[in-house]
Amino acid sequence: MAHDAEAHHAGTEVPGNPAQEGAFPPFDPANFQSELVWLALVFGALYLMMSKVALPRVANILSARKDKIDSDLASAAKAQDEAAAAAAAHEKTLNEAKAKAQALGQAAHADMTAQADARRHALEADLNAKLADAEAQISTTKTAAMANVDSIATETAHAILQHITGQPADAAAVAAAVAAATKA
Repeated sequence: MAHDAEAHHAGTEVPGNPAQEGAFPPFDPANFQSELVWLALVFGALYLMMSKVALPRVANILSARKDKIDSDLASAAKAQDEAAAAAAAHEKTLNEAKAKAQALGQAAHADMTAQADARRHALEADLNAKLADAEAQISTTKTAAMANVDSIATETAHAILQHITGQPADAAAVAAAVAAATKA
């Protein structure tokens, strides 16, 4: 059994190799010179490739992007200025149209007022003339009626006395009584 234990133990061990018994190769001081040469060559190649190929492309892309942004900003500013100018022109046109419409409205109102005043004055003159004619006619009719009042009153009084008394009344006494009543 001791032999089996040794065999079992011996099977799990890694047999010793004299080549593997040193340090890890990158950390081995014997390899430092060649590693430094390769490091310098690779770094130099990467530096040349970056400075001659990659960085100029990136710089060109950034420059093109900046130019495009500047161009877009300039065109946006120009469009904004044009829009502001168009808005100002529109506002000016609108204000002019409002002023013109207001002036036309005031002129039309003044014209209508003048026409209405002229018609009113013409109607007033016509009505005043008709009123004067009517007053003259009324005065003439009143004068004529007043001239007939005495004779009508005399006839009426005579008819009433005859109706009441049954006999004809004295015409001279009735005329004197009517004359006295109209003077009072």
